[in-house]
Amino acid sequence: MALEVVSGRKVLYGSNDSKETMRVFASLFEHEVPFEFINVNIKPKDHRSFLSQIPFGELPVYKEEDDDLVLFGSRAIMRYISHVYMIKGKEHVFVSPRMQGMVSSWIESEDHWFDPLASKLIYELIDKPKVGLPAEEAVVDETEDELAKILDLYEDQLKENDYLAGDKFTSADLTHLPNLYYLIKTKTKRLFEERPRVAAWCALIMSRPAWAKVLAMVHT
Repeated sequence: MALEVVSGRKVLYGSNDSKETMRVFASLFEHEVPFEFINVNIKPKDHRSFLSQIPFGELPVYKEEDDDLVLFGSRAIMRYISHVYMIKGKEHVFVSPRMQGMVSSWIESEDHWFDPLASKLIYELIDKPKVGLPAEEAVVDETEDELAKILDLYEDQLKENDYLAGDKFTSADLTHLPNLYYLIKTKTKRLFEERPRVAAWCALIMSRPAWAKVLAMVHT
């Protein structure tokens, strides 16, 4: 497979059930950006040739072929979409430096604090059982303890507003959705349910119509 170049197309290459691709799906759907999705099966031997065309060899990759633009890294793609395709009256990244700073801070928090713990739990509680391996309960317990501390900070942050960066849904909230989707399928769900503001936030952002479209892509 090669990265195709056809004028005017916006193309997302990825794996439809990966957290990283789901993050970009959510951003594209929220911002009503028409796009074509090419599901890349990374198991066959020829995936190495395909990935060699991509910086750092990682998916997803987003292409805007009118401008010969190639972006990689799900959060970088999400940030680009939220700035370039803002919808008037429904801005997801605000024009003021203050709001941009707040949104960026919580995206960074998700990337550096929330995601590593969530990913470790998903690996232990979902990925390993799929291949017949038991979860390491000591690892799960330790990771849940660390995630609980992070969620306590989220609970405090949400005391004034329904969303992490203020009174509107932004990419700061959106970036959490893929991990939340998988974590609520596990026993770790209780950590969210035990914190009323966090629980309400999760329910609110996971009920968005754009996220329903993402799940339809995942289950295609």
